[in-house]
Amino acid sequence: MTATAALLAFTLAAAILTITPGLDTALVLRTAAVEGGRRALMAGLGICAGCLLWGAIAAFGLGSLLAVSTLAYDTLRICAAAYLFYLGAKLLWRTLPGRAPAAAAAGKPALQRPIPVSTSATGWFLRGCLTNALNPKVGIFYITFLPQFIPAGADVLTFSLLLATIHALLGVLWFTLLVAATRPLAKWLSRPAVMRGLDRMTGAVFIAFGLKLALEKR
Repeated sequence: MTATAALLAFTLAAAILTITPGLDTALVLRTAAVEGGRRALMAGLGICAGCLLWGAIAAFGLGSLLAVSTLAYDTLRICAAAYLFYLGAKLLWRTLPGRAPAAAAAGKPALQRPIPVSTSATGWFLRGCLTNALNPKVGIFYITFLPQFIPAGADVLTFSLLLATIHALLGVLWFTLLVAATRPLAKWLSRPAVMRGLDRMTGAVFIAFGLKLALEKR
């Protein structure tokens, strides 16, 4: 396989994986709908930064530790599950009645009270990054997936980093399209009842992913 053929094949495969619905897509869509496009884009950039981090780890060979060490894998797995539980529980907590005191003081019914924005754009970047950086499945994916697209004779470190960068750029493009797609629906999505529904759904997804990660066997 030539370098050009390898890059084209990887780009196609990575594009399909990027647009496949999952935790990252749910996080960005929810943030775009509830907290605005800027925070959603920062969350997406954080997710892509996490991919670059795992790509660098795999390129330097450090990620192989996850493939051979059960202790290292399980430690990271439990940390990731706990973090997803935390994010999910926090989203669900925000939807409970009485969580918007200013609106309550104004006499608005519970379902009409807006959900307060409590996380900055930088905070969402960190959340997105940690969502991927703590996920051992992403690490195993990079360790096993990237080498298949490295042509014979190519510099492994340089080519691995190039592939990880392509994957990250595809992610940025996809998340930008997702955020743009929510703009025509911004008025409807900004309704408190809709925002609470999105928070509850996304919180449940995060907790479900956390449970799956905590209970899985290698």
